[in-house]
Amino acid sequence: MMSMTPIEIGGRTFLGISVQLPKTNLLVVTSDKGYIMCGALDVGLLNAKLKDRHIIAGRAVGVKTLDQLLDAPLESITFEAENLGVQVGMKGRDALLYM
Repeated sequence: MMSMTPIEIGGRTFLGISVQLPKTNLLVVTSDKGYIMCGALDVGLLNAKLKDRHIIAGRAVGVKTLDQLLDAPLESITFEAENLGVQVGMKGRDALLYM
């Protein structure tokens, strides 16, 4: 099953996407510039192999719901997210406001 939910943060609307997979959930909250995602996101790959795409993204681990993703500290971020002011340890909801 897949669900898409509008999420309001700081007067802006983001899109929360949850995909239920066998034994796990794939979680993403996206803006028009970037996104945060659950542990399935490979930030190392984005920074190394896809660097020319300038992807703005952050990853939180150990989350099972969109609310947890928004409240969790980001464990890793792309170089492009860092260039916008996003920092490792920042809550997902705060990072989205930079995106």
